[in-house]
Amino acid sequence: MKADLSVLDLVPVPSGTDASQAVRASIDLARTAERCGYKRYWISEHHSMPSIASSAPEVLLSRAAALTERIRVGSGGIMLPNHVPLRVAEIFQTLEALYPERIDLGLGRAPGSDARASRALRAASGEQFADLLNEMLALSRGTLRRGHPYHGVTVSPSDVALPPIWILGSSGASAHVAGAAGMGYSFASHFSPVPAEPALRRYRGAFSPSPAFPEPHAILGVSVICAPTDEEAEYLASTVDLMWLRLRKGEFSPLPSPEEALAYEYTDMERSAILENRDRHVIGSPETVRDQLHTLFADGEPDEIMIVSNIHDPAKRLQSYELVAQAMR
Repeated sequence: MKADLSVLDLVPVPSGTDASQAVRASIDLARTAERCGYKRYWISEHHSMPSIASSAPEVLLSRAAALTERIRVGSGGIMLPNHVPLRVAEIFQTLEALYPERIDLGLGRAPGSDARASRALRAASGEQFADLLNEMLALSRGTLRRGHPYHGVTVSPSDVALPPIWILGSSGASAHVAGAAGMGYSFASHFSPVPAEPALRRYRGAFSPSPAFPEPHAILGVSVICAPTDEEAEYLASTVDLMWLRLRKGEFSPLPSPEEALAYEYTDMERSAILENRDRHVIGSPETVRDQLHTLFADGEPDEIMIVSNIHDPAKRLQSYELVAQAMR
């Protein structure tokens, strides 16, 4: 089965390293993704998190695009309430001018931060997402009505349009917005506790064709840990177990090593919670991962799967993506 695969990079900061190293490692992943035949490389947006260094995805994706040749590069995503719509339009039309037909604009409504960082960002409410989206589109297209305070504002460069827009979400509501607007949709199964299938069905049911998307296109985000053997993959996945437990407690410390995770003394309640969370991850050898990904393609019928791999060792992370690409050919 030939299937489209893409990469989501949270730019994790492994313990014992620093954020600058994580940022530089993101470029290595973009190059590896292109070499292995992945369709897209997207970068997330998070703020005030010592565990994640992707606070400026538009800067990182520009660098990644400059150092690759074919792979589509995008935001996964820009958290629109954190930004002024005019600036998002300007930035992504500039990127489209620099790298024609290679840029994706993924948009989300979550803050990507805690309440204090959201205040520091002067962030709008997630409830304003639709208004912010419509304002960005109207500014880009020059369709603001006469009498609007921003009527006559021009987005530069004005001779290019915004790149294809993808709505990121984990609910039926976001799926409906994406479908009705004729945009792409990406469902975040890598952290959502709810199944993807109902949202993907709602997206397709609401879909209205657009110039950028004549047909619906759904991406399923999946957490994958792949290694040469099932045993090694389980060892590497211990990082994800402790990472998730810390996030659940509101702790955003750097990505723990397997040694740290295995030395941690879990309570019975914590072990039970971790076992439940394991359902969100695909973990194993290339053969094991291939079989599970084929099942995900069959069950939800996404058009592509976007893989996020939170692995402590950067070399093992690259290897995981390489093994998955080889297994799915």
